[in-house]
Amino acid sequence: MATNKVKLRRKRIADAPLDYAWKTDAELAELDAAPQPRISFQQYLSEYGRELHHPSSNRKQFAIETLAGKHIGNCTYYNINNTRGEAELGIMIGDRDYWDKGYGANAITALVNYILQHTKLNRIYLKTLVSNTRAQRCFTKCGFIPYGQKKLDGYNFMLMELYRKR
Repeated sequence: MATNKVKLRRKRIADAPLDYAWKTDAELAELDAAPQPRISFQQYLSEYGRELHHPSSNRKQFAIETLAGKHIGNCTYYNINNTRGEAELGIMIGDRDYWDKGYGANAITALVNYILQHTKLNRIYLKTLVSNTRAQRCFTKCGFIPYGQKKLDGYNFMLMELYRKR
């Protein structure tokens, strides 16, 4: 899965150090509306390895790489519900050198295209912080449309969705 800026690939154990660094970065955790892990890297690595060897059937994770092969972030689709034909999308460009340069939009486009080509899902949805207008612009550029807001765990989220064209 590649675009003119990025390629998506399966996650691997060598991704763990960067993933841990990004998850424990206070600014990135706040943008992701996620708590920072309070476990050591060794504990994280152990859990990471288990997830790679025994992946969940309702979650598909990918690393985002530049075309030169540099790992700059991650994307996933999860909460896969084949009965309802939908899944939730998430993305993080962890390497700040690649912010505001189109890498996120390229990764989202690649992931959406993958989902639409390889699954029967008809709806992809996401939530992003209401205050994260940069992410909202990116998602809109990729075809997502706002459909509401939701307060969850003390955060205010913008809800966005994209439907398969019939």
